[in-house]
Amino acid sequence: MTGRDGSAWQPTAYRTHTLGEIAGNGADLVDSEVTVSGYAEAVRGRGAICFLMLRDGTGHLQAFLKKDNMDEDTFTEIQSTNRESVIQVTGTVAQKRPPKVKEGEPTPPPEYEIQVSGATILAVAEAPMPMGVTDKVHVELPTRLDNRHIDLRRSHINAMFQLRSKVLQYGREHLITEGFNEMNSPKIIASASEGGTNLFPIKYFETDAYLSQSPQLYKQLAILGGLERVFEVGPAFRAEEHDTYRHLNEFISFDIEMAFANDNDVMAVQERMIQHIWKSVAENDQNLIDMINEWRAEQEPPLPPVTVEVPTLPFPRVEYSEAIEIIQNAGVNIEWGEDIEAHHADMIAAKYPGFYFLPRWPMAMKPFYIYHNADEKGPNGGQLSRGFDLNYGRDEMTSGGQREHRVDVLIQNLENMGLNPADFTFYTDGFRFGAPPHAGWGLGVARLLMVLTGAGNVREVVLFPRDRSRVTP
Repeated sequence: MTGRDGSAWQPTAYRTHTLGEIAGNGADLVDSEVTVSGYAEAVRGRGAICFLMLRDGTGHLQAFLKKDNMDEDTFTEIQSTNRESVIQVTGTVAQKRPPKVKEGEPTPPPEYEIQVSGATILAVAEAPMPMGVTDKVHVELPTRLDNRHIDLRRSHINAMFQLRSKVLQYGREHLITEGFNEMNSPKIIASASEGGTNLFPIKYFETDAYLSQSPQLYKQLAILGGLERVFEVGPAFRAEEHDTYRHLNEFISFDIEMAFANDNDVMAVQERMIQHIWKSVAENDQNLIDMINEWRAEQEPPLPPVTVEVPTLPFPRVEYSEAIEIIQNAGVNIEWGEDIEAHHADMIAAKYPGFYFLPRWPMAMKPFYIYHNADEKGPNGGQLSRGFDLNYGRDEMTSGGQREHRVDVLIQNLENMGLNPADFTFYTDGFRFGAPPHAGWGLGVARLLMVLTGAGNVREVVLFPRDRSRVTP
């Protein structure tokens, strides 16, 4: 038994084969008895025959039921059941009668069905449903998220989350090939990871604590301990009040940290990882992209298809000072030292489409743990940092940089940013006994998926998103 991606699945108590396996390899299974299970996507037919279209997570397949060939009560029950009921059938694989084609037209590939000898309704679906699965009616995003378990039954949504799993797999694969070890950092912390006030407070027994904003400090402590190269794929929590298409209060990110490296070194790791992800998706998962594009083509008006274009290396490096000049030359009033917002990034993306790095930000705009060279100054004398962002078009994907490894500078940075060094002794003490130069980054998984799937809202590619108004389901 195989999954949609060709992976080997073992038979279970409820099926010997997946629907996708039979649909794709039916010629090898003709006249074989099989047992399959799935959702009743459509039930058609009257009298003595019934056509049951089943769907599971691997594909679709028609089951042909004939009253004379099976238990009559079961036949009647299935013929009148509601759509989306879960049904198990046993029968023989057969090739469907080919459709008639006009002379000169190509013959379509053969299709297969199951001629049913026995069936069981495993679960009856209630009607009406809160939203349709195969209907062409537009469903608003809040309704979809309230009923995500049903939304996932739609082929293009299911494909998005299979693709998400692949992105996580390919990202891990690449980091491991570059010598990174996976780690897990605590999500309950005693003080801010990155400063600021965007923290979710919790009560940890008798102690005040917070949900972690980032694995940042713990990645660095692992490097100080000699692990050399570490990565984590895990959640972070930000109590920010943003309520936009690209912000959530809980998100999953790839995070890395690398010893004896600067910002340029880890930018190179990131662009190689992203190229590997894109290349792997293009080679292995076009079927998932096709499902998404099939849905996009059915919209009114049709949406442009998603294409997986493997990016070339290196990604452009657009230093902060150059980015400010690009924005100013576009006629926008912005000064060196101000933030580059999404509408500003549109102007940069017009010159640098696709992925591009924004390195050398002002130190005043970066966290206390970012490294700086005293002699690296901006055009107005402002201190430059070794911090960078990665953007795709207008959207920020990554924040990263070389870390400050000099303990005296770290403490001064904390004071400069209005933070109390005493609250960070668990962190700064690790730098008192030898600390190698090191660098790293964090890359939001959902924002990568937005690019790959063409999703217009980050909530579309997060299974159960958490934002200012949503804590269930």
